[in-house]
Amino acid sequence: MPHALIIDDNVRNVTVLVGLLEMEGLTSTRVTHPNQLNAALVGLTQLDVVFLDLEMPGQNGYEVLAQLKAMPQLQTVPVVAYTVHVSEVQVAHDQGFDGFLGKPINPDKFPGQLARILNGERVWESF
Repeated sequence: MPHALIIDDNVRNVTVLVGLLEMEGLTSTRVTHPNQLNAALVGLTQLDVVFLDLEMPGQNGYEVLAQLKAMPQLQTVPVVAYTVHVSEVQVAHDQGFDGFLGKPINPDKFPGQLARILNGERVWESF
């Protein structure tokens, strides 16, 4: 069963994304503060996609992305920015994200977007 890591400080957004992922057969691990990231990764034997908010306390999504990309075990895992800041799509691309989904996530489009991400495609949708 595919597994997702969600890094977002907004519990409501996390709950929505978890529900959408569960409907598509994915399990997930949730991190609501960047300082919990290392602890969350301990013991994860499978990780297929990371959904990373750009605006969080302490560290922004770009800083967390750099941390993730530096981890050997995550080199092949796609990291998707998901944020209300849809104007950041080009910056996210330039900073090395593997995809972009604007919030709120469209529940009608999400199954197709997720399937494409899990197939190795880069999905860049800001609305």
